Amino acid sequence: MSRSSPVLTLLVLAILLTGYRMWVIRHLGIDLYVDEAYYWGWSKALDWGYFSKPPVIAALIAASTALLGDSILAIKLPSLLAYPATALVIQRLASTLFDERVGFWSGLAFLTMPLVGALGLFVSTDAPLLFFWSLGMLALWNALHEGGGWRHWWLLGVAVGLGLLTKYTMAAFLPSAFLVMLAGQSGRRALASPRPWLALVLALLIFAPNLWWNWTHDFPTFRHTADITQLDGESHRGNFGEFVGAQWLSMGPLLFLCMAWAMLRTCVRLRDPVWRLLLGMSVPLLGLVAVQAVRGGANGNWAAPAFAAGVVIAIGWLGDRHRWKTVATAVLINLVLVSGVYHWPEIARLAGVEMTGSKDPYKRARGWRDLASAVAPAVRAHPDAVLVARDRDLLAHLIYFLAPQAYASWNPKGLVIDHYQLTTRLQDAIGRDVLFVSRGPLDAAVTGRFGSVEDLGERQVTIHKDFGRSVHLYLLRDFRGYGSPP
Repeated sequence: MSRSSPVLTLLVLAILLTGYRMWVIRHLGIDLYVDEAYYWGWSKALDWGYFSKPPVIAALIAASTALLGDSILAIKLPSLLAYPATALVIQRLASTLFDERVGFWSGLAFLTMPLVGALGLFVSTDAPLLFFWSLGMLALWNALHEGGGWRHWWLLGVAVGLGLLTKYTMAAFLPSAFLVMLAGQSGRRALASPRPWLALVLALLIFAPNLWWNWTHDFPTFRHTADITQLDGESHRGNFGEFVGAQWLSMGPLLFLCMAWAMLRTCVRLRDPVWRLLLGMSVPLLGLVAVQAVRGGANGNWAAPAFAAGVVIAIGWLGDRHRWKTVATAVLINLVLVSGVYHWPEIARLAGVEMTGSKDPYKRARGWRDLASAVAPAVRAHPDAVLVARDRDLLAHLIYFLAPQAYASWNPKGLVIDHYQLTTRLQDAIGRDVLFVSRGPLDAAVTGRFGSVEDLGERQVTIHKDFGRSVHLYLLRDFRGYGSPP
C-alpha cells in the first residue's frame, strides 16, 4: 500500500459520508434550526462580532451563500465541509504521532462519532472550532518536535487566533498548550525563546478586532458567555450526570469507554511527549467543563474540542495493543447509531410507531417554512409595516423566509438578550405601522402604545397530532413609542 493510500481512502469515505448527510438533510425535509437562521441573518450584516458569538461562523455562511445562494444546504455547507477537513487534520496528527494505520482509523472514528453525525446536519460554531483546535494541536507538535521552524509557530498563532474568532472555548487551548510545553524539555526550551510568545501575539492580533467590537458595544458577547456559564456567582443546579451521559453518547458507547480507559492507563506516561500532548489537550478541558457541570450546569457540546485529541488517545492506545477489531467495532457501532437517528422517522413508521412531538428529534427544525407561508400574505399586504416579534426564534425564521423590508425586536425594557435587541430599535420607528407576530394574544401593555389595533387572526401549522406552531398577527398603526401605555 502506498503512503498516500490511507489519506486517499479517508478522503473518499469523507466525501461519500458528506454526500450522504446532504441527502439526509433533503430526505428529512427539515427547515433551518433557529441558530442556523440566526447565524444566516448575521451573515447578511458582516461585522467583527455578534451578541452571542464571534464572527467566523457568519463569515463562512456569507462565503457559502455568496457562491451558492441562500438555500438550506448552502447555509449548512460550512459544517458539512469543516468536519471532513478536521478528520483529515486528525489523520495527519495521529499518523505523525503513531503510524498511518492509527491515523486512518482516528480520522474515520472522528468523522463517524455521534457528536459529528448530529452536528453535521446543522451549521454551528463547533464545526470550525474543532478544525482550528485540531490544526493547533498539529502545529504545536510540529513546532516542538519537527525542528521548531517558524512556519509551525505562525500556523499555531493563526489557528488559535481564528479559533478565538470562532468560539471563546478556544481560549482553553492556551493554558492546555502551556501545560504541555511546561511538562516537557522541548517545550521548556521553546518557552525560553521568542517563538511561542510571538505566536501568541499573532493570535491576539487576529482576535483583537472582536475585542474592539465588544469594547464598542459594551461587551455583549462576554456578558452572554458569563451568563450561560453562570460566572455571575449565583447558585445554579448542576447536571454532572447528564453531562457525563452526553459525552458518552457524543463520542459513542464503545469509543468513549476506550478513551476513558486509555486516559487512565496512559496518565502515568507523561514523560512520553505523544501522550503528554494528547492528554494535555483533552483532560484539562474535560475536567474544566465537568467542574462547571457540577457547579452550575454545562451543555454537552462544551467539551467537544477534547474529543479531537480523545479520539487519537483511544485509537492510538488500541492500536498499540493491536486491538483493531475493537476499533472497527467502535466505528461500526457509531455508524449504526448515527444512521438510526438519521432514519428514525422511517424506522418508527416501519415499527408502527406514530410520530409525535416527543418522539421526533427534529421537531425544532420543522414547520417554519409552512408558518412563514401562512404569515406571508400579511407581510405582502403591508410591505411598509415593521415586522416585530418578541423572541428571536420567530424573527430569525420569518426574516429568512419572508425578507421583510424592516424588522425589530419588541423590547420596551431595553434589555439585550439576543442580537436583534442589540441591533434593532423600534423606538426609532415612531409613527410607523407594525405587523406584530406573537405567540399569544397581545394585551394592552403592547396595543396601548399604538394609535389603532387590527387583529388579523391566528395562523396555525400542524406538524404532529400533539405538536404544531401557531402565531397571532396584529396590524398596529401609528407607533407612539415605549412610553407608558394609557
